[in-house]
Amino acid sequence: MIKPLADRVLVEPQEAQTKTAAGLYIPDTAKEKPQQGKVLATGPGKKDEPMEVKEGDIVLYGKYSGTEVTVDEKKYLIVKQSDILAIL
Repeated sequence: MIKPLADRVLVEPQEAQTKTAAGLYIPDTAKEKPQQGKVLATGPGKKDEPMEVKEGDIVLYGKYSGTEVTVDEKKYLIVKQSDILAIL
């Protein structure tokens, strides 16, 4: 498994919605990049900035933040703690 360093967080992005609240299906070309996911691992934090998120939290992050990595055909996102907007 991936072990983040410093203030980095490993997030498993949630799947993009395929259906609207009204029941309409969204085509692949119109789907937006997911902006929330589950925290799988966190780094130890920085000396002056402790980690506020923990494993298992569901978080919202910026649309274009982080670095995508693929391990065993599964996509993950590594983001800085400062790129996380909220804990749900």
